[in-house]
Amino acid sequence: MTDISKAGTYKLGDRTVKRLGYGAMQLAGPGVFGPPKDRDAAIAVLREAIASGVDHIDTSDFYGPHVTNQIIREALHPYPANLTIVTKVGARRDDKGAWVPAFAPDELRQAVHDNMRNLGLDAIEVVNFRRHDGLHEPSEGSIAKEVTVLAELQRQGLVKHIGLSNVTLAQVEEARRIVPIVCVQNLYNIVHRNDDALIDALGADGIAYVPFFPLGGFTPLQSDTLANVARKLGATPMQVALAWLLRRAPNILLIPGTSSVGHLRENLAAADLDLPADALAVLNGIANEKAAA
Repeated sequence: MTDISKAGTYKLGDRTVKRLGYGAMQLAGPGVFGPPKDRDAAIAVLREAIASGVDHIDTSDFYGPHVTNQIIREALHPYPANLTIVTKVGARRDDKGAWVPAFAPDELRQAVHDNMRNLGLDAIEVVNFRRHDGLHEPSEGSIAKEVTVLAELQRQGLVKHIGLSNVTLAQVEEARRIVPIVCVQNLYNIVHRNDDALIDALGADGIAYVPFFPLGGFTPLQSDTLANVARKLGATPMQVALAWLLRRAPNILLIPGTSSVGHLRENLAAADLDLPADALAVLNGIANEKAAA
């Protein structure tokens, strides 16, 4: 079995977690809506993740909605003492599965309580405010009102730490003037590198950066260069993409998601993959290929 501690650890709030975690989004049905086709398989993936040493799970009550958190509770509750569960608020789903912004104070408070209820928690370790406007790229605008609501819930003891998702550096700075921020979760991978400067700025302040869609998300990464490097290393392109992220910066925490035990094991095996200097140099140029295309 892969020893994911080889990938190192990083602080998340007042905890230290292994840098390879698990994202639970794919445990819901197609389009992250409704129940999974095989609930037992979803439970098996979660239990395999914990058995493999994963101590950081990313989720949200708007996955399903409610479904993913309920499966996490069924599979893992009572939770291991070292397990850090991170959730996010800022959206809801309509009856057709569309993603609808939910930024109002009452919506944010209700979302935190829904996460607590469905996960079976009295307090949530980390809650990310997700700036959700239908895009996976951040847009400018104040987030002070929303962060202030989460800060109030933190003072009430319902939220231990606060993070942000789909935000700009200016929004991170604005939020940090209100409350400490322990992590930022934005779109980033070997091809999509708009957040290079943000990652480095956060790392200088000891703040974790958690890339969503580390493997491309709904449109998996496609690169001949990536495939060629993987072939030479005897690995899969996705393992190489994850290993590159682990090398990119020590404050990056990974949460690749899957509904398959086999794919979970493949993802976690990225911890064993060493990237020689020549391969790393080639991989660093993939983003430039995209820009030139």
